[in-house]
Amino acid sequence: MSNPTIFEALKWASSYLQEKERDQNAGELLLLHILGWSRSTLLAEQRTELTEVQWSLFQNYVEAHVNSQPVQYIIGKETFYGRDFRVTPDVLIPRPETEELVEAVISRTSALKDGTLVDIGTGSGAIAVTLKMERPDLHVFATDLSTKALTIAKHNAEAIGVNIDFLEGDLLQPLINKGIKVDVLVSNPPYIPFTDQFWMSPIVLEHEPHSALFAEEEGLVLYRKMIENAHQVFEKELLLAFEVGVGQARRIAEMIYQHYPHTNVEIVEDINKKERIVIAKLIK
Repeated sequence: MSNPTIFEALKWASSYLQEKERDQNAGELLLLHILGWSRSTLLAEQRTELTEVQWSLFQNYVEAHVNSQPVQYIIGKETFYGRDFRVTPDVLIPRPETEELVEAVISRTSALKDGTLVDIGTGSGAIAVTLKMERPDLHVFATDLSTKALTIAKHNAEAIGVNIDFLEGDLLQPLINKGIKVDVLVSNPPYIPFTDQFWMSPIVLEHEPHSALFAEEEGLVLYRKMIENAHQVFEKELLLAFEVGVGQARRIAEMIYQHYPHTNVEIVEDINKKERIVIAKLIK
């Protein structure tokens, strides 16, 4: 029996994925990765027959996704802000909504020249690398508690071609230890309450690192720690930019007001009209 054509293979994958309640479009992403083609080439070559090795590998990849493994971990990458980032189970997969955090920082730092920025809890390095690419004049630091995550982040910085100072440690502590002062602090920390895991997708829950997903105090503990210690990492002014979970923005704004009562806190809605970004300019 001959191997299926690309059209037949994609039709099989779509039907099987739908039957197993998975994303029907995952088959196309997996096959593009196996073939190393662009989508336009794939569409033009629908009648091309897969080799035995390609067909076997494709079936294995589809089966892995049916068994809850994220497509991004199977193919080892995710696109963020138009660039490919390497991802492994040691780092959280970058989300499209985090691009809005990056855009918010870019739009609010246009007047800042040759400043210093830090990305706290960098993970794959997507935020830090993207901001350095978009604002090459900034000196960018990135911290993470995970040695394995920093290895991935460093790989991405080198692959994309930017110079970032990576520091290992908990939240702001690496900066405090070295006496580093910054102008901008951006962070997308773990913010999901532990109680939420009972209704989360197994694709996320069973494969992405829990240390990058969940946080205590109803998901707010890391914001509290960063706000409490922020005064140690800036001289006069600090632009604070957080991605937050749904329903958390107002409570995080209250935390900021407790420590900086005269500051202006801005809550930004994402494309889905949900309050997902908190921005504040802290002044000593």
